[in-house]
Amino acid sequence: MVKERVTVIDIAHAAGVSKSTVSLVLQGSSLVNEATRAKVNAAIRDLGYVYNRGAANLRQSKSKIIGIVVNDLTNSFFAELAVGVDAVVQSAGFVQFLANTGEKIERQREVVASMREHGVSGLIISPARGTEAADLAPLVESGIPVVLVVRDIAGANVSSLISDNHAGAVAAVRHLIERGHQRIAFLGGFSDTAVFEARMRGYRDALVEAGMPVSESLIIGSAPSRAGGVTAVEQAMMLADRPTAALCFNDAVAFGVCDGLRARRLEPGADFAVIGFDDVIEAKTAVPALTTVSVDPQGMGQRAAELLLKQIKAGKAEPEAIVGSVRLVVRQSCGAAVERKREALA
Repeated sequence: MVKERVTVIDIAHAAGVSKSTVSLVLQGSSLVNEATRAKVNAAIRDLGYVYNRGAANLRQSKSKIIGIVVNDLTNSFFAELAVGVDAVVQSAGFVQFLANTGEKIERQREVVASMREHGVSGLIISPARGTEAADLAPLVESGIPVVLVVRDIAGANVSSLISDNHAGAVAAVRHLIERGHQRIAFLGGFSDTAVFEARMRGYRDALVEAGMPVSESLIIGSAPSRAGGVTAVEQAMMLADRPTAALCFNDAVAFGVCDGLRARRLEPGADFAVIGFDDVIEAKTAVPALTTVSVDPQGMGQRAAELLLKQIKAGKAEPEAIVGSVRLVVRQSCGAAVERKREALA
């Protein structure tokens, strides 16, 4: 009776890890902790697995595949980003593989390892929270072109494409101040990300520029999602001195803020001014239409793809750092003016 060949899947099952983790161990990657590495190696010995490096190298030869790794596919921003990437890579004869990490670094490592197994020609990554330069070092060492989008990582030595988050926040808060608001909240977002830091800095700088105090009670972080927006505005409405307007971390949060306001029988745009950030497709058709800082998600995807293809064609990954311009798109959701609200209450 011929013994069946032991596979990577068998090793993964025996060690209680994913196939991608086994592949990382076989490749000698430093991304796997020693305890996990020991379990995998023990399973390899017990099952008598033989690693065919020649076949592995053949699998890892470059293909016409572009990998896209995003941190939150539930946010329509990333779907629009992927559409932009596809428009460019498709015309260049490439196909894209899209993976969602859900903000989990371990999942990010697994999908990147899997994409490398399939011989991707390059990667566009919106990093999960907590990603460090060391996490990208194996990619840099392998020479695979990488473009970071939305979130940059200091010292990563790869190309990046981000939006001018600071300028966008400044423009949004200035607009609210011009409409007479003095109690302006900043709602949503994880405080440990560079995007949050830049948008928060813009919010603060615009208030200081206008000679207005920065109240820490008006800065309420939450998950950057619709549900997070509901949670954030609920906290804001419990303050003794409530805000009359809010700059939201992104459009998803802004939609949630509108939901939370309506639950309190307050109408966005009439009773409370709301500004989002991103300008996703739904912003224009929302009721009321959402005022937002446009970063052009599809355009960002197109530019990221063009940058990546340029590096692939050149055969080397020369890092470039690009900061895209933004603009404030004024619609109905910021229509709440303090003067009109005071008149109604008089």
